[in-house]
Amino acid sequence: MKILLTGAGGQLGQDCTHVLGAEHTVYAFGSRELDIASESQVRERMANIRPAAVINCAAYTGVDASETNQEQCWQVNAKGAAFLAEACALHAARLLHISTDYVFAGDRTVPQPYTEADPVAPLSQYGRSKLAGEEAVRAACANHLIIRTAWLYGIGGRNFLKTILRLALSDPQRTIRVVNDQFGSLTWTYRLARQIQELLSGGLTGTIHATAEGFGSWYDGARVFLTAMEVPFSLEPCSTAEYPTPARRPGNSILENSVLKANGLNRMAPWEKDVQAFARQYRAELLAEARG
Repeated sequence: MKILLTGAGGQLGQDCTHVLGAEHTVYAFGSRELDIASESQVRERMANIRPAAVINCAAYTGVDASETNQEQCWQVNAKGAAFLAEACALHAARLLHISTDYVFAGDRTVPQPYTEADPVAPLSQYGRSKLAGEEAVRAACANHLIIRTAWLYGIGGRNFLKTILRLALSDPQRTIRVVNDQFGSLTWTYRLARQIQELLSGGLTGTIHATAEGFGSWYDGARVFLTAMEVPFSLEPCSTAEYPTPARRPGNSILENSVLKANGLNRMAPWEKDVQAFARQYRAELLAEARG
């Protein structure tokens, strides 16, 4: 199968390129090679490649920066998604579009998760722009699968786990304060890429959730990861109020993979097991990168 993949430079894009490239012909483009906010670039690439499927991993993901860089955020997350959806409809291509937990308000009592059927109410410009992208995909391309995920980490690019490791190594005596009242599921991009591989040629359409199983706080995630990395560390839990940010974040980002489970397609694993496996597999590489 010929696949056009956007956002190839990101964590998920890198893992999707690697996983899918073993079975398919993947045309993977980073933002410099394909700006999805450019309708002409999208049309040209689609016309030249004529893929059977498009995987849109491209996004403006700076949650806090989105509050001030609203135009750029909306150009990529909303208009870019619309351009891809329109082009997919024109060329009869299947569109797999990556979305986010930030489309929800996150005010539900933990541990009650959000399902695909729950009402959306984003709190931030980032969340609103991603919701607009979802709506554009639904309106323009019938053969679509919107995949909401959350709290991604992988070996490529920057993420929460790498930041925590860098802080721990820079000063082992320092106590690192980590938010302990936001809850979600740390999700390995490699695992999600394997899930996407299974969904690629299937007939499932609509909106699904695909995050790791179980949930924890950012503090829980940091503790499990640093323990698995076998490095000295000192952590202290703190509240969201003690760590203010420009953008409001959901307190509850727990997503239930109910559609995947109902269709016998759920391949996501418990978050703790994946974090530990990630640490084991990439320990040397992660340590070298964190030490600069």
